[in-house]
Amino acid sequence: MQNKQMDLPIYIDNNATTPLDERVLATMLPFLKGTFGNAASNTHQHGWVAKQAVDTARKQVAHLIGAEESEIIFTSGSTEAINIAIKGVWDVYKNKGNHIITVKTEHKAVIDTCEYLQQKGAEITYLDVDAAGLIDLQQLENAIIDKTILVAVMYANNETGVIQPIEEISEIVHAKKSIFFCDATQAVGKTMLDVSESGIDLMCLSGHKFYGPKGVGALYIRRKNPRVTLSPLFHGGGHERGLRSGTLNVPGIVGLGKACEIAAVEQWDNNVHVSKLRGYLEHQLLDIPSLRINGSTKHRLYNTSSLCFSGQSSAKLIGEWNPYFSVSTGSACSSALAKPSYVLEAMGLSEEDCYASIRFSFGKYNTQEEVEKAVDVIKKTLL
Repeated sequence: MQNKQMDLPIYIDNNATTPLDERVLATMLPFLKGTFGNAASNTHQHGWVAKQAVDTARKQVAHLIGAEESEIIFTSGSTEAINIAIKGVWDVYKNKGNHIITVKTEHKAVIDTCEYLQQKGAEITYLDVDAAGLIDLQQLENAIIDKTILVAVMYANNETGVIQPIEEISEIVHAKKSIFFCDATQAVGKTMLDVSESGIDLMCLSGHKFYGPKGVGALYIRRKNPRVTLSPLFHGGGHERGLRSGTLNVPGIVGLGKACEIAAVEQWDNNVHVSKLRGYLEHQLLDIPSLRINGSTKHRLYNTSSLCFSGQSSAKLIGEWNPYFSVSTGSACSSALAKPSYVLEAMGLSEEDCYASIRFSFGKYNTQEEVEKAVDVIKKTLL
């Protein structure tokens, strides 16, 4: 649909961002035009209507992830939510301890935030991953000490789609009386996720990863068993329970809420459809010499395929494929860096194989015909 309208190549980079669902756009439009009130204006109808829309969206987000409405605060996206969560924990709990644990394959927003806190006196432990991209639970348990205040492990990796054993991780973390933060940016809207069942204390999500608008996301903050307390990242106005001051992006928040509502109903059907497309791509490319899948093929998102074309240059291949379809080497946030993927390096890939790896990430708007065309182009290039 989107490709025909805009005369663009086939889009297979949905982990970077997704097209806006038309139903989400329709829900947002009134708040970009006539219904323009500030949700913090509590003395007139314009503000009341905006606040009611925000309240509805908060319910929709909470419902999708199994949270309470009061546990959701709106942000500009996952990067901001990550900063609020990690820096907020550090500021409140640093008198208890200065130790934070994370993983070498986390998103740059987590890695860079931890490196920043290291300059402020935090001790950071970076867990290894195996060739499948999974952490060692025993290494995690051994790493937690009395001074450990936070463990940050992502739900699903943005480059490989590898899913970590979240419930087991939360059990280990809580047994040691620490807080568990989970970057679920790639998982929310794609897989059934319940923060209570998973034992997650803090979690971020971003609307544009599941057919919502860019520039809006949310942070889940557990309020009981245990209650997590954060300090604000910045001040002014006391919006969002004092944790995220600033005029609310009402159209974006409304769009995020609608995207969550749609995902709650349709994500299973999307799973079935998209996993077939991913499976078809991988099966059809099996006869390409030296091709292999990076990371676990058992524990990963149904839409993601990180493929290593050994002996090839990913930059050269992507350049040849660009007129036909859009893919990437990995995280959009790291694409400007002329370095091999630190995620793949942590999994043991050589520098040469890192530079030969390409991420295919499918979405609900992709079709069988599109994947067949992509396969045909790839085979003509490599066979």
